[in-house]
Amino acid sequence: MNATAASCPVHEGRDDRKSARLAAENLKPHEGSRVVGTFGAAREILRSPKVRQAGATAEMVDLSKPNEISFFFLDGDLHRRRRAAVAGLFAPKTIVTRHHAVMNRTMDAIVAKLQKQGSAPLDELSWQMAVDVAADIVGLTNSDSNENLANRVKAVLDSSIERKPGLLNNLIFTIKSVFRVGKFWKHDLLPAIEARRIEPKDDVISYMVKENYSKKGMIMECLSYGGAGMMTTREFIVMCAWHMFEKPELRERFLTGSEEDQFAILEEILRLEPVASLLHRRAEEKVEGAQGGEMAEGEVVCVNLREANTDEAITGPCPYELDPDRAKRMKVVGPYLSFGDGPHRCPGAQVALHETRIFLDRMFRLPGIRLMSEPEVIWNPQIQGYELRGAVVACDPA
Repeated sequence: MNATAASCPVHEGRDDRKSARLAAENLKPHEGSRVVGTFGAAREILRSPKVRQAGATAEMVDLSKPNEISFFFLDGDLHRRRRAAVAGLFAPKTIVTRHHAVMNRTMDAIVAKLQKQGSAPLDELSWQMAVDVAADIVGLTNSDSNENLANRVKAVLDSSIERKPGLLNNLIFTIKSVFRVGKFWKHDLLPAIEARRIEPKDDVISYMVKENYSKKGMIMECLSYGGAGMMTTREFIVMCAWHMFEKPELRERFLTGSEEDQFAILEEILRLEPVASLLHRRAEEKVEGAQGGEMAEGEVVCVNLREANTDEAITGPCPYELDPDRAKRMKVVGPYLSFGDGPHRCPGAQVALHETRIFLDRMFRLPGIRLMSEPEVIWNPQIQGYELRGAVVACDPA
């Protein structure tokens, strides 16, 4: 332990993280990869133009047909072009002028539902917010209802969690996946594609129609945006709410502070509780690093975001304490590496932060808002991240 840490009065035993123990018990780096947990080295590796995606089945992806795979698996010029084509959808101005309207409209429905019912599962409410916003960005706006869209997307994404080893289980998994993806295609994606062919809009599906993507490519891209924009945001909202329900002074600061202060609180929670924990990269050629980010050609590295986010070289003392003033004091912009870094940094990072801010700001102002039951922290081995289930919130009737 260094001198700075030893001199901190709350360093010993103070740990505000809620997902750390489960993560420590379940994290599984890609076999044969070298784990990197220092902030400087992790950032160097993620920013290097000489590395490529690894892990998360990246090695099995056929890159010869780029329009049939998600942008998530692409690198270099192909990846840059795909991201640049839809970058405007995630721009700060677009978030405020377009996405805020969707977020507030969704919160109107959530608030009305909660006040009418008296109570509701928090993860279902946050899921509704995440689905509505992601659907608007992607262009999944021609479904029979957003609730049915949400259920079908959830069913497809849950398929990966339900997968178990064994020949029979693999067969069952394949049958379920084909069936669920087929329903998503028929009831959600195909109607949106047909509508965009008649009247293009400013969304991901319109871009794919224009570029003549294949059916497989469209499904993969939409589910990638869906997984990133829906699943992770749902967990982030619940985690932030849990921390604020537990810490009245933090909740009061959130409700009385400026928008900048609200984002500082959210980003600090995300620093401690990143929804994704591991990122893997493979070196196409030798990588030089001034802060320990060296890689040999062909080497695969596992970047441990949890360790990097609590590296005292960048956090200062008491790295496990929830301190909203930390980033400003340490002159760090944003939530450290929780959204990744470099070319593959999450394009929807700011969208997720705005969703979460608006959701919590509206919810915590409801008369009598309270947490009836705390969530259970469970582990999703496929994405190597936590999920929060079972939290129930209640409020006074309207």
